Amino acid sequence: MATNESVNIFSSASLAVEYVDSLLPENPLQEPFKNAWNYMLNNYTKFQIATWGSLIVHEFLYFFFCLPGFLFQFIPYMKKYKIQKDKPETWENQWKCFKVLLFNHFCIQLPLICGTYYFTEYFNIPYDWERMPRWYMLLARCFGCAVIEDTWHYFLHRLLHHKRIYKYIHKIHHEFQSPFGMEAEYAHPLETLILGTGFFIGIMLLCDHVILLWAWVTVRLIETIDVHSGYDIPLNPLNLIPFYAGSRHHDFHHMNFIGNYASTFTWWDRIFGTDSQYVAYNERMKQAEKKTE
Repeated sequence: MATNESVNIFSSASLAVEYVDSLLPENPLQEPFKNAWNYMLNNYTKFQIATWGSLIVHEFLYFFFCLPGFLFQFIPYMKKYKIQKDKPETWENQWKCFKVLLFNHFCIQLPLICGTYYFTEYFNIPYDWERMPRWYMLLARCFGCAVIEDTWHYFLHRLLHHKRIYKYIHKIHHEFQSPFGMEAEYAHPLETLILGTGFFIGIMLLCDHVILLWAWVTVRLIETIDVHSGYDIPLNPLNLIPFYAGSRHHDFHHMNFIGNYASTFTWWDRIFGTDSQYVAYNERMKQAEKKTE
């Protein structure tokens, strides 16, 4: 009975979204995107698309999304939004971070990306335009991937902070007490594999088209670079997402090396009370601001 009710709810929600979608004006970018997608299919093999295409998407988006935070350090106006104002970025740290990133991206992540083609072949994941999912289904599946990754990340990240193993793996990610966007994937190779597994679980469960691989990597990079940015921008649209952790939430984790273990949402930290120090810290800050008024 409950199952039938759930199916009816989802069916009704789907119909409602389809109706809203029909009222929206036609996307002017859809036709150029369709032409570009079909050009790619006609000129490159599935292996090239799944492997080199995924690598190019990841590298371009990673450094593109890092660019605003990198430029903020040269803009005096943006300093008021920096969370840890007493710890500015340094060229030495950024260069060190960049070198480790190149190693992780090409020596650790690239071999994993090479398995993308075999994954799509084994599970018959389509590439064609005709079976491209609608935007709302793509968004829903990305949200599902985010929930799965966030759950995996919380428990494994918390485990990596255990005193017996912290210094061997996760300590590297905490070398920078004041994070910056490019540092999002600065980690020990084992951590890249351990926490990165959460990214692929959602794909294995929810992928119905190769476009989801690129959509999900886009969403994940936007999120992880944002929370590592070191800046709390008031008009950040990501802060409109319910339960979104944000940069202050994760910056506190880097500043204190404890608590706030989740990657995207706040619910696991709230459920297990691992955000208690963060909540107390915010209360102290609010009281201090009231005294200065």
